[in-house]
Amino acid sequence: MDRPIQFGLFQPQIGLPFPLLKERALACEESGFHSIWFTDHMWPRGLTQADFLEGWTVMSSMAMVTTTIRVGGLVLCNSYRNPAFLAKMAASLDNISQGRVEIGLGAGWMNEEYEAYGYPFPSGGVRADQMREGVVIMKKMFTEDAASYAGEHYTIAEAHCNPKPVQKPHPPITIGAMAERKGLKIVAEHADRWNCPAAAAHKIEQKWTVITDHCNTIGRNPDEIEISEQTLVVLGKNKADFDKKYPLAKKTLGRLANLDKCGVCGDPDGVIHALQEKNKKGVTLFTLIFSDMAQDDFLATLKIFANEVMPAFR
Repeated sequence: MDRPIQFGLFQPQIGLPFPLLKERALACEESGFHSIWFTDHMWPRGLTQADFLEGWTVMSSMAMVTTTIRVGGLVLCNSYRNPAFLAKMAASLDNISQGRVEIGLGAGWMNEEYEAYGYPFPSGGVRADQMREGVVIMKKMFTEDAASYAGEHYTIAEAHCNPKPVQKPHPPITIGAMAERKGLKIVAEHADRWNCPAAAAHKIEQKWTVITDHCNTIGRNPDEIEISEQTLVVLGKNKADFDKKYPLAKKTLGRLANLDKCGVCGDPDGVIHALQEKNKKGVTLFTLIFSDMAQDDFLATLKIFANEVMPAFR
């Protein structure tokens, strides 16, 4: 299935007040970005004292100050909200935003956050099973008049969700996962889009093969699943500017993944080439996290990307 290449901004809320987040969202909207994505954490790992606005609240607020850009969470932690209630939240925001909600889901991973807020933190396999049940419940809530479900982890009985989402049958569901036995199987079973985490970007072909095998086992066409990637970007206006940025980027983005293996790095021409190579591997939505996202001059980098990189993909 041919899909256009699109770009989203992955914008963690680390230390950023809402007016600055709003400014960035509006800049992305003006530049023709597909989407802006926020994170679902209480604080960034290792920075417990940092200001960090709650993800769904930011999503909802951002939907009210924008008009065309799509708004999502990359990814919402299944453990933090009852899935039936999350479906109600998503359906409501989809109506309020006139059909611009993107649902990103993950099984959760940050144990210290769970423990601090009083959430049970079972094994990864159990969290994956909970997410599978959660997705099933959400889809039932979006499409059925009175949804019922009895599972090992969740139960609902004649639960109503009106109005239904504007998007039919429901907003796109992106699942972020890289664990092959369960996480990628849930992608095959239920995702409209798979988001490959940055740390697995250099293994995306291997991971996609696993998803394809799971699809073949259950009888689903893998072409129904879009591939997105959490893409680490170090962009300089020229080679000298890039050389200046790269050492600091290795200390910041390098905490997420190996930039040499996973990142998109260079001047505009270099970034274009790297994105083209990733597109050859099937990626059509790039959820970009820039190395200078925490800096005051970030909008300058965003402008370079919009003016010198994005036109190559139109």
